[in-house]
Amino acid sequence: MTKFIVRRSAIAVLLLFVVSSIVFLTVHMMPGDPVLLMLGTDSNPDPQAVEALRKELGLDQPIFTQYVNWMLNALQGNLGTSYSEHVPVMQSIGSRLPRTLELAGVSLLLACIIGLPLGVLSALRRGKFSDLVMTTGASLGTSIPVYVLGYLLIILFSLNVFGWNISTLPSSGYVNFSKSPSAHFQRLILPAVALALGLAASIMRMTRSSMLDALSAESVRALRAKGLPEHNVIIRHVIRNAFIPVVTVIGLQMGNLIGGTVLCETVFNWPGLATLLVKAINQRDYPLIQGCILVMSSVFILTNMVVDIIYGVLDPRAR
Repeated sequence: MTKFIVRRSAIAVLLLFVVSSIVFLTVHMMPGDPVLLMLGTDSNPDPQAVEALRKELGLDQPIFTQYVNWMLNALQGNLGTSYSEHVPVMQSIGSRLPRTLELAGVSLLLACIIGLPLGVLSALRRGKFSDLVMTTGASLGTSIPVYVLGYLLIILFSLNVFGWNISTLPSSGYVNFSKSPSAHFQRLILPAVALALGLAASIMRMTRSSMLDALSAESVRALRAKGLPEHNVIIRHVIRNAFIPVVTVIGLQMGNLIGGTVLCETVFNWPGLATLLVKAINQRDYPLIQGCILVMSSVFILTNMVVDIIYGVLDPRAR
């Protein structure tokens, strides 16, 4: 087991290095000049001012020198200073990342609460009308884009266009938990549900498929033949084996949620890491773009590593 963990950790470190290199090179290939954007939209900027600012930002150095300097600083936890916000990149990311992690975490929790029981129930009632309803709902959930679902939720629960006798929820914005916990959670509900429903549909379908495979296993038939009560067979043997691949899917989805919150944060004006990345791209803020993508990639890679380790613990064959 120790060798397995060390091997997965080494692979994660290698992936981080490869991703950081690709990110740096890709960002510097983007069209547009951040120096001109920082100096304004003047079509004839002062060449001396352009050269001075380029030298100040270190953009006058060869690309390889810039890459080595950035990598050495990144290893020390220094991702540079944002061109647009004029603060350390780590400070900008540090203020936004907890909001994205909160949104992704709550969405994943809701998705598990919805998807896992429905997946088990659908498998146990295979071929019946309730199974048809649940599988149809899961197909719809995976087909509707998150931004469409977000706008639908705003129409139903914020604008209340149908005149339902329910209290409306805020359609956008963010309030710090320390200022008003109730206002904070009210603004978290709609974006979290918008992200959770599609994910819950995927989890439900994966759970149903795994349950059906486990139910048809030879070992389950033998247990039933021995006269073991059905609920013991389901709880102690079927669900335990069926949830091994489901755990993998759930863990991978957590990594996907970090990068998949862009549309949801935009629709609901949730000031997370994804919206910060979009802002940095529009302003050609190289250090901030590199920092955001590196952090998001790190979360994804580390999440995958943890999932692989958990999978190895649950299933010795994976080791």
